[in-house]
Parts: sequence; structure tokens; C-alpha cells
Amino acid sequence: MIARIAQIISWVFLPLFMPLYALMVTLYTPSSEKILSNASLFELPNEMKSQLLFLFIVFGTVAPGISFILMYRRRLITTIEMDNRSERSIPLFIVLSYCLILFLLFFFKAPNLVLPRYIYALPLTGTIISILFIVINFRTKISLHAAGTGILTGYLCAFAAQQLQFNYLLILIAIMVSGLVLSARLVLNKHTPFQVYLGWVLGFVVAFVCNMYYPFGLI
Repeated sequence: MIARIAQIISWVFLPLFMPLYALMVTLYTPSSEKILSNASLFELPNEMKSQLLFLFIVFGTVAPGISFILMYRRRLITTIEMDNRSERSIPLFIVLSYCLILFLLFFFKAPNLVLPRYIYALPLTGTIISILFIVINFRTKISLHAAGTGILTGYLCAFAAQQLQFNYLLILIAIMVSGLVLSARLVLNKHTPFQVYLGWVLGFVVAFVCNMYYPFGLI
């Protein structure tokens, strides 16, 4: 019974869903920027919100998901969750490619921070995390699920730190979700404690830094 619950938690909070959850929360939760000249996610027109969600769903969830299913059907990976560490490099490179495409799409089609900078920083976070995980994967099977919840929590913390108004209960919920997901991965014996903690910390730090400091003084 416990293992079944842990499996359900793992599917509900798949790594591919977490950036989308983060974006949805910040698009539709009332908030106001401390620096009034910064564009606000909440105040974007509904049509633009729908367009942004569509792009994140396509490039961040659907396209990688379909790629993984095709790899599974062609027996390039033995499970959709990629339990075997040796099978993770190509899927991670696929995620890296889609994140980079999405970032470059925003960077060149909406330059000079026309959109709220969180829109640029979120796919950049995915790009950097993918690169880090490709390298780390040669040594250990770091938890992608843990990284996903770390990204969610880090993104919300960075976002909240730059708002005059924000529902901080959402950060508490993100932390609780992180605990549930990390516990689920341990219950299922998918990872060691070190692998889940490392995944969460890296996800949190990269998401926080990217969303707090992008464009890093370059623009």
C-alpha cells in the first residue's frame, strides 16, 4: 500500500511537470513586483498567459515525454523512469535540447526583457540542471524527481523575494511536496538518501540563482 502511494506521488510530481507547476502558480497567484518597472507575471494579459503555458507544455512536457515514450518502445530505455543510470544520458540531452530551444526562443523573439524575466530564467534553469546532471550521471544516479521539487521550491522562493505581495503559504506547500517526493523515491528504493538530497539542493540552488539574478547584469 505504501509503495503504491509512493508510486502515485512520483507520477503526479514527475520532473517534467514541475517547471509547469511553478509557472502556473506564479501566473495565476496575485503578486506585485517590488521594482515597479519590472513586468509582472500576474498582470500579463490572459492571452499571453495561455501562449506561455502552451509553449512550456509543448517544449517542457509533451515533446520530451513523447521522446521518452518513443525511446521506450524502441527499447533504448528499459523503463519510462529511466531506472538504469547508463540509460539516462540521451534523455537528459533531449531535455537539455528542448530547454535550450525554449530559452533561445524567448531570448531572440522577446529580447531585452520584454517579458517578465522569470520566463527567460525558467528554461535556463532546465538547461543548466540538465548539463549538471549529464556530468554527475557518470558518477551517480542523482534523483531527477528531487531536482524537480527543488526547482519548484527555489523558483517560488526567488519569485517571492522580489514581490511586495505574495502568498507565502505556497512556499510551505512546495516544501511539503518536496518532502513527500523525496520520501517516495526512498520508499521505492530508487535512490540513496545522498542522491535525493543532492538532486534537491542542486535544483533549488540553480532555480533560485537563475530566477533571482537573471540576466546577471548582461542586459
